[in-house]
Amino acid sequence: MAKTKDNISRKLLNPFKGDKAIWFIFLALVVISLVSVFSSIGYSAATSNTTPEHAFIRHLEFVVATIVVVILMSNFDYRKFSRLSWFGYLLSVVLLIAVLVIGHKTNDAGSGMSRWLLLPGNIRFQPSELAKVIIIVYLARLLAQEKDNLKEWPTLRNIMIPLFIIIGLIVSDNLSTSIIIFLVCFAMMRIAPINVNHWRLTILTLVIVGVLALVVGEKMNIPFLARSETWTSRIDKWMNFNEDELSQESMARMAVATGRFFGVGIGSTIQARLMTQANNDLIYAIIVEETGMFGGIIVFLLYVYLYIRCIKIAIKCRGDFGRMTVIGLGTLIFLQAAIHMSVSVGALPVTGQTLPFISSGGTSYICMGLALGIIQAVAYDNNLAEAKEKHLAAPAKASATQTEVNIEQNKEEKQI
Repeated sequence: MAKTKDNISRKLLNPFKGDKAIWFIFLALVVISLVSVFSSIGYSAATSNTTPEHAFIRHLEFVVATIVVVILMSNFDYRKFSRLSWFGYLLSVVLLIAVLVIGHKTNDAGSGMSRWLLLPGNIRFQPSELAKVIIIVYLARLLAQEKDNLKEWPTLRNIMIPLFIIIGLIVSDNLSTSIIIFLVCFAMMRIAPINVNHWRLTILTLVIVGVLALVVGEKMNIPFLARSETWTSRIDKWMNFNEDELSQESMARMAVATGRFFGVGIGSTIQARLMTQANNDLIYAIIVEETGMFGGIIVFLLYVYLYIRCIKIAIKCRGDFGRMTVIGLGTLIFLQAAIHMSVSVGALPVTGQTLPFISSGGTSYICMGLALGIIQAVAYDNNLAEAKEKHLAAPAKASATQTEVNIEQNKEEKQI
């Protein structure tokens, strides 16, 4: 009984379970988030009929909530997430259908038309952010269960059906999120591995369907393809960029150019004063403006190191479900960060993807925390397994050492 209480006390005194390096990276990104959002949220707050202070406090609340989520998730036995993923998948499907039927639309400048549900407390909840975490965990479960049959087409087909249901419910209003889900799941399946020929045929089919959807969407007024004109317009603006046009993209590029190597100084941003998306969709551009290329590289390296730590955790994990989950969620965080940074510097068309753990945005921030918490749960389990091995190996090593001592003593006695 006393031993149990001692274990509980240790857990309460050390809530930061899992990989210490990931905790350091996460908290570093949180600090960067608070500084950069405070510096860039003014214009966005004004267009939302609120004060910068109130908007920042709202962001701070989500940051604190996310830290709590990561701590709670890291204390779970990650194997329970496998059993819960089926329920999570069904919940995601229901929420995505609900948002298509009764969801709200926003037409804020620069944000296109995103869909969300309005929760109590005037909280905007985007089910697609939760769905992209849930589908990765659920896919990891399916890949672990069917690992011996992945080369067969019926198995691959049954795995891809739930994946494409989620993508199909998201793609009409959030193409970039659908692409991210597809790429992450593709990486997981290739590692699993699956039959390459089956996957190539699937990709070819999707490319053909996607091109036809863009063409049909422009010619016909089909509700499901209502945003195809927006997608093609963004690609066209990116490929034929007009430097003289004052837009979110051009101001982001000006912010990056102004930053040079060491930046204009924290809090001295100029472009954020005119950008509605400075605190979320294009916040990396403001970071580069204020801290220069030096600060931008540091932020990029933090995500790279986070991904490396995730790969190391996956390698140490002995369970297929845990390994695939960490690979999937780690790839999700890194890929979304890479896409956001590429958009901010003009290397990709506008996507509306936030910078994980930095951009303001309640649903996205908390859901990324959920992903990180699951990764830390796997890391914590790895640490427990290693500690147990060392504990079991210690008596054996001590016994072997004592045997060697006895042998040496016997030799000495014989010599005497």
